[in-house]
Amino acid sequence: MALLKKSTIYKCNLILLFSLTVLSFLFSANSFAQFTDTASKAKNISQKQESSIDEKSPAKPKYHSPKLAALMSTIIPGSGQIYNGRYWKVPVLYAGIAGLAYSFNFNQTKYRTYLDAYKVRIDGDPSTVDDYTEYTDAGLNTLQQYYHRYRNLTVIGAGLLYIMNIVDATVDAHMFTFDVSDNLSFNLHPTLINTAYLNHHTSGLSLKVSF
Repeated sequence: MALLKKSTIYKCNLILLFSLTVLSFLFSANSFAQFTDTASKAKNISQKQESSIDEKSPAKPKYHSPKLAALMSTIIPGSGQIYNGRYWKVPVLYAGIAGLAYSFNFNQTKYRTYLDAYKVRIDGDPSTVDDYTEYTDAGLNTLQQYYHRYRNLTVIGAGLLYIMNIVDATVDAHMFTFDVSDNLSFNLHPTLINTAYLNHHTSGLSLKVSF
């Protein structure tokens, strides 16, 4: 591994780090965005319901199909996020795709270059000479294995990004009508529990949920 230039190693690692950062940012911000958006929707729904009490026709939140969101993101990554109204996620998603595509192309090119040179080196034909005479046979083999490993990691990262894109769209669709309005609350209260078979009461806590 000492044969690799430090700048090349840093370049590979930075590309992978960028792509993984995109994944983390895209889905760690998901819960906050869901809470903010659903709270805003719930507030608007609550206001509509209050304004229509006299008419006795409370507004209902629009239904979103998780199956449709999942299908759209399966066919075209990011389309499910658009369907759910999460437009800000689309450029983040495609930034991750672009980073992974660049990483794959870079590592694949290096892998094929050093693999071909290694094949020439060990073919036993003295008339064929590679362009990397500064490397030993073992050195060329190490280089092609190194880039082969990082190429495979990039493919795995792309697969994870694709799957998480579908999961994210599905979860967003499920949470689209989730009620987080001020009417939701829960309280703990002390209570006495009647233990019939022991014929006495036991102290405890009761949880009351209001919605």
